[in-house]
This record gives sequence, C-alpha cells and structure tokens, in this order.
Amino acid sequence: MDVRDKTIVVTGGGRGIGRAIALRLARQGANLALLDCNAADLEATVALCGGETVQARGYGVDVSDEAAVCAAMARIAADFGRLDGLVNNAGILRDALLVKVKDGAIVGRMSMEQWNAVIAVNLTGVFLCGREAAARMIESGNGGVIINISSISRTGNAGQSNYSAAKAGVESMSVVWARELARYGIRVGTVAPGFTRTDILASMRPELLERTTAAVPLRRPATPEEIAHAVMFIFENDYFSGRCLDVDGGMRL
Repeated sequence: MDVRDKTIVVTGGGRGIGRAIALRLARQGANLALLDCNAADLEATVALCGGETVQARGYGVDVSDEAAVCAAMARIAADFGRLDGLVNNAGILRDALLVKVKDGAIVGRMSMEQWNAVIAVNLTGVFLCGREAAARMIESGNGGVIINISSISRTGNAGQSNYSAAKAGVESMSVVWARELARYGIRVGTVAPGFTRTDILASMRPELLERTTAAVPLRRPATPEEIAHAVMFIFENDYFSGRCLDVDGGMRL
C-alpha cells in the first residue's frame, strides 16, 4: 500500500510506540485518526503529525468500550471520507505473579481487576477496533491493512499471565483475520516488539533496566522508531499477510 492520502487509524497514538508510528505514517503522507484516552498526549501527537502537512485528528476513546469504538469509527469515516488502515497499538500493563509466596505462605494473587483490565484493553480492544475497521473497509470496497501490535511476551513471561495471554491472542487473531479478510483485499499482520524505550521502560529501577538490557543480544532496547519502521514495512509490502515480525534485538523469553 502506498499510504499517501490514505486514512490510517492508530490506537494508543498519544505517546511512545503509537506516537512514533503516527509520525512515520504522517511523514509518508498518510492522514491520521489517532485514538487515545489521554487528551493531552493526543493533542501533542496530533500537533506533531499536523506539522507534516497531512490531516490529523484525535479521538478520545477507550478501546475496550464497544459503543465508543463503533461511534469513533463512524466519526472517522465521516470526517475523512475513507478508512484504509488500522494499527492496533493501545495496551496497558498490570503485572503480578499468579501466586506470590513468601516463607511458604501465600501472600498475594493476581487479582481479577489486573486480569480483566489487561484483557479488556489488549485483547478485546484489538478485536473491537479490528472488527469495526474491517467492516468500514469492506463497505468501501477499497481493501486495506490491519496491523496488530503483539509482544515478545506472547510466548510467556513471568509476572505477566494477563499480558502474555492477551498478546498471544493478538497474534492468533491476526492469522484468523488474514485468512477471513483476504477475499476483501484486506491484509493483516503483526509486529511483536521486544523491550522498547518507552515511558514504561524509563520508569524501571536502573539495576532492573541494566539486567533487562543485558539479556538482549544487541545490548540495548529498541527505539519506538524502529518498531514504527517494521509497521511501515507491512504497509508497504503487498505480499505480507498472516505473519508476525519479531523486532526484539534477538532476545527470546
């Protein structure tokens, strides 16, 4: 796909990887519809993308809210007149051990709130946005591209039962959608980042960050721009569908 003058939705577009993806697409000439819950972050990214002489609009949306997602996609189609791409990037963390033990006694469990919050945003949110974007693309008859952001943690990472399950589900859904939607000219791909320099990584204690970085063969985290580059590859390669790009510096969990 040549993204020039196309309309692409990026969820979680307010900061971090989402902002980097939005800026990369804007510099290639795409018009952006950015979804995020944080109004200030959203406004800042919209301003940055608008500086690239493309059209960019922000929509305050909780991607786990079905009614809100449906309404937002309808507004986007009306505002831009078309919908050509979606990057499902929005995600949250609520890490905890399944069962925490100290001196042989159970002192904690992953709570239902922690489980449900991550599944709602990281899995249900991807489903809802993907469903509604696909419906708009099919109705327009122009095809499109859906890219879902998974994670290195999809293979299982201690302390992340909720996040790992959601990100594994994201990759699996991408395969299903690639098979179901190909007949409508819609390609679906996945990018699985490893440790990436975002606000979450910046908040780590220095000693923990050092241990994490040491486990990466390339000895550093990814930059958000490197993840955005992988997303751009999927948009531009018209034979890529149903597969996952691992951008993890060679690390395996």
